[in-house]
Amino acid sequence: MRLRVEFTTEPFDLDEAPRHALVAREVIEAAELDAVDVGPFGNTAEGGADAVLAAVEALLRQVLDAGATRVSLQVNVVGPAGEGDK
Repeated sequence: MRLRVEFTTEPFDLDEAPRHALVAREVIEAAELDAVDVGPFGNTAEGGADAVLAAVEALLRQVLDAGATRVSLQVNVVGPAGEGDK
């Protein structure tokens, strides 16, 4: 199946991106996902279930280690498995 994850990390800092936000971007951009949209107030990524779930695990572990005090996320099923998806 295909999944879409939407997430934010806190605390916010409007003057400079906090370390946890930079780590979140690195983790998501390095993951084997089909679509990634990283923005200042929210982020989305889409791909096969295995890739999205692995990215979410890495994201949670690494942003919490980098100082995030809250991670809000939502995962949605957006379609059946495609070629190469599980």
